[in-house]
Amino acid sequence: MVDLMTIGQIALNGLLLGGIYALISIGLTIIFGVIRVINFAHGEFLMLSMYASFWLFQILGIDPYLSILIIIPIFFIAGWLTQRAFIQPILKGPALMQIFITVGISLAMMNGALFLWKADYRSVTPSYAAITFKMGNFLIGLPRLVAFLSSIVIVLILYLFLKKTHLGRAIRAVAQDREAALLMGINMRRIYLIAFGIGTACVGVAGPLLLPIYPVFPTVGTYFVLIAFVVVVLGGMGNMTGAFIGGLIIGLIEAFSGFFITPQLQSLVYFVIFILLLLLKPSGLMGVVGAEEIGMK
Repeated sequence: MVDLMTIGQIALNGLLLGGIYALISIGLTIIFGVIRVINFAHGEFLMLSMYASFWLFQILGIDPYLSILIIIPIFFIAGWLTQRAFIQPILKGPALMQIFITVGISLAMMNGALFLWKADYRSVTPSYAAITFKMGNFLIGLPRLVAFLSSIVIVLILYLFLKKTHLGRAIRAVAQDREAALLMGINMRRIYLIAFGIGTACVGVAGPLLLPIYPVFPTVGTYFVLIAFVVVVLGGMGNMTGAFIGGLIIGLIEAFSGFFITPQLQSLVYFVIFILLLLLKPSGLMGVVGAEEIGMK
């Protein structure tokens, strides 16, 4: 019989894991909420940010957490350029074309990483990687706690940015009603560039935070982006708060199913939930019907 302490530890591990998933999913939901593009290359941007942090640590000795300060502007610019060069020219084209272009970008980045760095697993072991401490009767790993707290901070920063700044309100206006935003003189092309840059910068932050926990290899992004899609659909497409809550829910599901069923089937559990959501409530737990036409919340 499982005691309450064990249940509590599993739940805590699941929440910390869910914070990591939420962090990855936030950028994806911002891009969809504003531009209405499903970015299949999101996982590969995560992979590249992990590699960037890895090489900064190996070559220059820069701590993964400090490398965030370097990676954020680089990945914002990378997202800006990706939107400008590949997405912007086909925005008025068929939705399938937008999907194909992001899949193509994903494959190009993945195979480029395989060519440059082979399929080897690489990891870093900073001094704090194995640190754990007790909170009451529960054990908490420092890197997972940092990733969880960082996801909360990023959600709060983005919320304040979108609610309190002129640019943030312009982004929300474009997300909610493109035609009205145009009539108000908002430059939608500029907003799209900024939104894709912000979404890419968010996943850029996730890479260094994941590196002390997970190894990096060319296909690591595929695993995480699949989970991110489940999280975004669960929370409601384009709903940033929903993405955070959805990440926590998926983390809990994975932790409990891995313990009570088997770790080999934990992915199956949340993908079954994903399919059921698409069938029964495609708008997600915090979304609204037609969210793909309403935009970001």
